[in-house]
Amino acid sequence: MAKLGETLTQVLIPIAALIGIGFALLQWFLVSKIKLSSDNHVKPKNNLASAADDDDNEEGVDGTACVTKCAEIQNAISVGATSFLITEYKYLAVFMLLFGVIIFLFLGSVNSFSRDSQPCHYSKDRTCKPALANAAFSTVAFLLGSLTSVISGFLGMKIATYANARTTLEARRGVGRAFVAAFRSGAVMGFLLAANGLLVLYIAINLFKVYYGDDWEGLFEAITGYGLGGSSMALFGRVGGGIYTKAADVGADLVGKVERDIPEDDPRNPAVIADNVGDNVGDIAGMGSDLFGSYAESSCAALFVGSISSFGADHNFSAMSYPLLISSMGIIVCLFTTLFATDFFEIKSVKQIEPSLKRQLLISTILMTGGIAIVSFVALPSKFTLFNFGSEKTVKNWHLFFCVSVGLWAGLIIGYITEYFTSNAYRPVQAVANSCRTGAATNVIFGLALGYKSVIIPIFAIAIAIYVSFSLASMYGIAVAALGMLSTIATGLSIDAYGPISDNAGGIAEMAGMSHKIRKRTDALDAAGNTTAAIGKGFAIGSAALVSLALFGAFVSRAGIDSVDVLTPKVFIGLIVGAMLPYWFSAMTMRSVGSAALKMVEEVRRQFNAIPGLMEGTAKPDYATCVKISTDASLREMLPPGALVMLTPLIAGTFFGVETLSGVLAGALVSGVQVAISASNTGGAWDNAKKYIEAGVSEEAKALGPKGSDAHKAAVIGDTIGDPLKDTSGPSLNILVKLMAVESLVLAPFFAAHGGLLFKWFS
Repeated sequence: MAKLGETLTQVLIPIAALIGIGFALLQWFLVSKIKLSSDNHVKPKNNLASAADDDDNEEGVDGTACVTKCAEIQNAISVGATSFLITEYKYLAVFMLLFGVIIFLFLGSVNSFSRDSQPCHYSKDRTCKPALANAAFSTVAFLLGSLTSVISGFLGMKIATYANARTTLEARRGVGRAFVAAFRSGAVMGFLLAANGLLVLYIAINLFKVYYGDDWEGLFEAITGYGLGGSSMALFGRVGGGIYTKAADVGADLVGKVERDIPEDDPRNPAVIADNVGDNVGDIAGMGSDLFGSYAESSCAALFVGSISSFGADHNFSAMSYPLLISSMGIIVCLFTTLFATDFFEIKSVKQIEPSLKRQLLISTILMTGGIAIVSFVALPSKFTLFNFGSEKTVKNWHLFFCVSVGLWAGLIIGYITEYFTSNAYRPVQAVANSCRTGAATNVIFGLALGYKSVIIPIFAIAIAIYVSFSLASMYGIAVAALGMLSTIATGLSIDAYGPISDNAGGIAEMAGMSHKIRKRTDALDAAGNTTAAIGKGFAIGSAALVSLALFGAFVSRAGIDSVDVLTPKVFIGLIVGAMLPYWFSAMTMRSVGSAALKMVEEVRRQFNAIPGLMEGTAKPDYATCVKISTDASLREMLPPGALVMLTPLIAGTFFGVETLSGVLAGALVSGVQVAISASNTGGAWDNAKKYIEAGVSEEAKALGPKGSDAHKAAVIGDTIGDPLKDTSGPSLNILVKLMAVESLVLAPFFAAHGGLLFKWFS
């Protein structure tokens, strides 16, 4: 038996979650001490400011009027983001209720809504709760996961909009202070999301146990609805937010930077407020929901497979809670890791920002490896059996240590490879920037080639993680490998959220008319944030591959499929259609961004031509109209791609059966991961190639610049093409593969009992 008893397990998990929430509140309190009012004047030099780089000796250039302006801009961004999310959540509330009804009807009809107990699916000699109970509890879990995902995204947005102007004001005191303000704000989101996700899942399991009792198979089958709810909300959040932010961004760039030759966040640009709002609803709220969905699905996949193994048969609660204990350890490890960025080391120059963020990934991975070892040896028996597609596989606790660790380190490799291909500190992005000498066409060619090439090593890392984890512990090994990749989610989210907060801080500095030296500091924060955002997307895509495969294995076993034979027509047609879905989905999202951006460009052009004195700065643009264009377009355009993803498993499973659906899931997984990595890295490379030219930090960059040069305009066009790739289509594709897999798992009992209607009719 495991050394960790049930009582201690029941205590440790909520304590870890509460510590995470407490640490998030502490970080928020420290950020709140930065007053967004005129009393936040620049004080005399302190140790941090005096130790900073040469630009940090500027004092007192921005007065009370500038602080007031920052507060006004922050309020406009916050109001716009809040208004959009509340409107979006009204749409999603209707979807939640409708899909909740579908889940209940589909699962309830498996046994004709009978209230009688039934033989267990995996242990025929035992009796399990009725299918109607599974339908009801799966629906409740779905609604709970949906609600937690929505709250996660909303809280992240509120924290980001609270912190952006404060980061700008701290930049007057030195780049180190601004970095700490942005990172602490990101940590608030990271720890709140990780801790809330763990706590809600833990509470749901214990509440469901009151009814299910010893029926752990039924309990954890119902809990999979939690992952479905989290991921379905993430899909709409990512797509809706991505369309919003990129419509505004493309409109602002094409008219403002290319046609009018004004800075990116110039207050004369009518789309600038919508652009900054979009950073929060897309990169913060959407990304938060996305990573919460990954966490929920990987946890649910591991719990489900564990429940039909010896953990569930022996009712070993501490071993059964192994995924939750890994997440608990991750919160504690990330807490210590955060202190390295905010307390143990000071940022004294802009050159230290990006290394400090990358160091967070390495420190958390090293510490978490030790944490995994502790959890594996105290929570698991020395030897146990795991479900292996109808047979049992004998596994030792150190096998699971390697499974989780290989996922953790594969995530680090994917993160660093993503950074190599998207950071302008390295040759790939510099080569893309250099290609701008001959125009936008060569920039696009080099960027696409970089994106395709960047897929190679991450796929090998994922393949090795799959082989090792499956060889050691079958599908359970893959599920916990995915959890390992997400075990440092608090740190990952902290550095991911840091990016949009810094981006907004730079925009506010520009719009408030702050000095060039302060904008230089915020630009340095933003440049590092672009790279960390790309790393975060790499983590999300890598974990999605492992999560989807674990869910796929669980679906195959729950649907009663002995093996998936790709040579059979039923499976192969599903495989080829599934491989096509990421392209169909990307076409819909890219066209949605293009359609919304077209309206935005026309509106921005109209205002520049129709409002006298706008270019001269004597008249104010109509920001509200641009915000409305982005809002209306994103809410309208997010529905068709969302419907494609949600309806595909329903149609495939109901009309073509579980074999065809298994092919669809496999095809979407293999195709979607590759397209997602390529799209995200291509867009990130184009973005940082543009910033490389703008910054002029090397002789090569100076030769390409300055802003407004032909090479810079070519880089802006490449960045504009890449925007929907890296912030809409790419990040949304990882949700596509996860969501279809978890939806198929939740509805597997219905598909197995009543699916394949077309083949039945024509047989």
